[in-house]
Amino acid sequence: MNTSPEIADRLQLAQQLAVEAGRGTLKHFQKSGLVVDRKADDSPVTVADREAETLIRDRLAAQFPADGVIGEEFGETTGSGDFRWIIDPIDGTKSFVAGVPLYGTLIGIEHAGQNVAGVIYIPGLDEMVYAAKGCGAWYRQGDEQPRLTKVNAAKSLQDGVFVTSQVNTFARRDAMEAFERLEDAAFITRTWGDCYGYLLVVTGRAVAMVDPMLSVWDAAAIQPILEEAGGAFVDWRGEPTVHSGEGIGANPHVLEEVLAICREYPRLK
Repeated sequence: MNTSPEIADRLQLAQQLAVEAGRGTLKHFQKSGLVVDRKADDSPVTVADREAETLIRDRLAAQFPADGVIGEEFGETTGSGDFRWIIDPIDGTKSFVAGVPLYGTLIGIEHAGQNVAGVIYIPGLDEMVYAAKGCGAWYRQGDEQPRLTKVNAAKSLQDGVFVTSQVNTFARRDAMEAFERLEDAAFITRTWGDCYGYLLVVTGRAVAMVDPMLSVWDAAAIQPILEEAGGAFVDWRGEPTVHSGEGIGANPHVLEEVLAICREYPRLK
C-alpha cells in the first residue's frame, strides 16, 4: 500500500471494526421489539447504534490510545496525537429501523486535520468500499477478493442515476427547486441514500449523490474514498470539505452540472 505504515495500520483496523460492528447490528435488524429512542434533534437511535459505536471506541482506545475519536452517539474524545477517527455506527438509522438493508457503518480517519482514509460497510448486503490517500479505492462483496473501483465515465446526469437520502431535506433548506431540476436532468432518480448512495457512485452505479444536510460523521469516510475512485466529494460551492453540513459526490463531468444548480442556493452555514 502506497501510504505511511501509520495510515495503513489504521485503515486495516478500520475495515475490521466496520465489519465487526456492522455485523453486530444485524442481531437487532428486522427483529420485533426493537426500542427506538429519540435524541435531542428528534433523530432516532437504537441499542444497535450505541453497541456498534461502543465496540469501535473500545477497540480504538486499546490499540491507538493517543488518537482522538468523534462519533454520532457519544461525542468527541480528544486525543494527544495527530490522528482522529470519525464514526457513524449506523448511517441510515431510519432505514435500519424500517428493516431496509441500505444502511451502513462509516469510519473515517483524519490526520493533522485532513481526511486520509475511510471505510463504508453495508452489513445487510455485505458490501464494502475503502480507500487511503494515494492507494486507490477498493470494493469487495462477500468473500470476493477486493478490486479497484472507479466512478463511471458518464458525461451528464441524463446518462445515469441520481440519488439522494431524503427529498424533504431539500425543502428544509429552501432548495426544493434544486431537487426538481436535478431529477428532471437525470436519467432516473432514486432515494437509495445515506452512505449507500455514495457507495453506488464510488462503484459506478450512480453518477451523483446530493445531500442538502449532513453531519461530519456522515461525510468524513466518504471524501477520501470518492477522491481515490476518481470522483469528488464537495460542498454546494464546490469546496472539498466535510464541514459545510452538505455534500455532493459525483464523477468530474457530472459534478459541474450538479454544481451549476446547487451553487444558486445560500450556504447552510
